[in-house]
Amino acid sequence: MNGRTAIELFTGPGGMTLGLHAAGIHGTGIEWDPNAVATRRSAGLPTIHADVRAHGPRDFPDATVLAGGPPCQTFTVAGNGTGRDELDRVVDAVKRMGDRQTIDPREFADDRTALVLEPLRWALEAIDTGRPYELIVLEQVQQVQQVWNGYAEGLTVEGYQVATGVLATEQYGVPQTRRRAVLIASLNGPVALPAPTHRLYRKGVPQHEGDPRLLPWVSMGDALDRPAPFTVVSNYGTGGDPKNRGRRTSAEPAFTVTGKISRNRIIGASGDELPRFTAAEAGQLQGFPADWSWAGNDIPQQIGNACPPALAAALASTTRKPLRAAA
Repeated sequence: MNGRTAIELFTGPGGMTLGLHAAGIHGTGIEWDPNAVATRRSAGLPTIHADVRAHGPRDFPDATVLAGGPPCQTFTVAGNGTGRDELDRVVDAVKRMGDRQTIDPREFADDRTALVLEPLRWALEAIDTGRPYELIVLEQVQQVQQVWNGYAEGLTVEGYQVATGVLATEQYGVPQTRRRAVLIASLNGPVALPAPTHRLYRKGVPQHEGDPRLLPWVSMGDALDRPAPFTVVSNYGTGGDPKNRGRRTSAEPAFTVTGKISRNRIIGASGDELPRFTAAEAGQLQGFPADWSWAGNDIPQQIGNACPPALAAALASTTRKPLRAAA
């Protein structure tokens, strides 16, 4: 029988995994964070607790799909910014890897920046061993888009059809606004970014208005079991001013879910302070089931780092052609 077996890098607490499952793809995830590993194992997801740099395609010869979302700490606006400062060097490293040059992580100010190159190492090594991945699905913060474009150039040379872009997660049914840079590469014919299923959120535009061909975006009130309306006061200040904190009502999607979501205040209609989001609620705003088996420590950070399952499902479903039979 034809197999759709994945090896998932930087697998986190299971967001990408759930999306792959929805697309009929199962496999194994590699994750170094013990807290995310605890959640995955509590949820019954096959997991290897390891650094992805300690493994390679030869360890998973039956995998036909490569997926993952490298750590974003050096690229995100909320991080230290060293990765953003070195984007040109990262893109240059991508080109050199296409020429089969080895990249030393010490080339970068923070060696975590080099982790964004790991999926390409895996892809190229799989090609060189004669068992290329037939589908590659990657996502990261939008600042990494030009790195994915560099990947696309190199993978095209290797025979892949590739699509890259920045997607808005609320357009795939996620109850938050979040922008993610994505890459889809396939050896089984043309690929395209997934068509939106939901409308784009615009401040002040009611949920029922917009493109009639698309579903309304999903609000916090739609996603959560909270009986009364509420307003979320963001932990972040608009324009960098902590006194000018953003606000959204329960009739709108959440702000981007981060590891600091528990710092967001929740205010009732009469101005009273309400309980802040629980781990289960934060997970729901990221698109996880309400009963997801969160475990380990630092659960808000696990949730903030996760790929929204609905986005992953949309990415992995863009090609449905049979992959090669697993050996």
